[in-house]
Amino acid sequence: MRAVLAAFGDEAREPFTPENLAERQERDAAARPRPTVGDLRADGLFEMAELRVPGALGGRDVTLVSARPAALSGPLPLLYYMHGGGMIMGNAWSVLPQVLREWALPLGLAVVSVEYGLAPQVQYPGPLEDCYAGLLWVTAHAAELGIDADRIVIGGKSAGAGLAAALALLTRDRGGPTPIGQLLLCPMLDDRNDTFSSRQMAGVDTWDRTSNATAWRALLGDRYGAADLPPYAAPARATDLSGLPPAYIEVGSAETFRDEDVAYANAIWRAGGQAELHVWPGAFHGFDTFAPEAALSQDAREARSRWLRRILAQSEVNGGPVR
Repeated sequence: MRAVLAAFGDEAREPFTPENLAERQERDAAARPRPTVGDLRADGLFEMAELRVPGALGGRDVTLVSARPAALSGPLPLLYYMHGGGMIMGNAWSVLPQVLREWALPLGLAVVSVEYGLAPQVQYPGPLEDCYAGLLWVTAHAAELGIDADRIVIGGKSAGAGLAAALALLTRDRGGPTPIGQLLLCPMLDDRNDTFSSRQMAGVDTWDRTSNATAWRALLGDRYGAADLPPYAAPARATDLSGLPPAYIEVGSAETFRDEDVAYANAIWRAGGQAELHVWPGAFHGFDTFAPEAALSQDAREARSRWLRRILAQSEVNGGPVR
């Protein structure tokens, strides 16, 4: 991990600021071209579709990218996935090659990846409402999608994991669909940016407190840092974590998000819920993407897959969400 981090050039380590945000977003979009639906079909391994579904309260439509192993029939469990990118970057297509390779084929999963609105063009609650609207649509159209509406795992990475955590809270409180689990990979949870690890990793982690503050400001606008900010905007603000689906939470020990993610797992346990927490030693933010062949990255991928396999098996036996 240390060797990979040291190899990053100054440009790759440059923090996001309000002044460079627009230019960095353009640079990221150019560097992260979207694979086409044809590319994602992988010579017929997967059935793919781009879906335009109604947004929240008659707002803009939401794009969902749907995929399933072509060789499998019958209703499949679903991974409803939100991409990373600090709420300011990324897209629903680019994450799919890895997600499909690691989980869809080995575990027999369908996947829906959400193209939620990015900040600052779309601010809270827009991105979360995009994800909720998509979840409602997918659940209502489960039969035509060939998925089992009673076996949906919500998940994501970084900002996407923060959205997944917020979505679990929102659907619980609105009486919406009940996921069987939440897969939270290095989740971005706390707008306050004041943990020990956020200060300890300043200027060190690939996503440090300067970038983090820039992203939260872009998402929340004038509500950034507000005392009454709802937990759906920043799940670390939640005071009631009861009644949530079982969670898998992972983070690196050398990561800005370390302390807020550990605290979130602890809060779930205190509320009587289930959480499996992994703190990977020496790992920085996005370590498995930057060092995919490292032993630590392989361990992390195996641990995620074991948890998913177990959650899916439990839901199959129980016939629905685990409580």
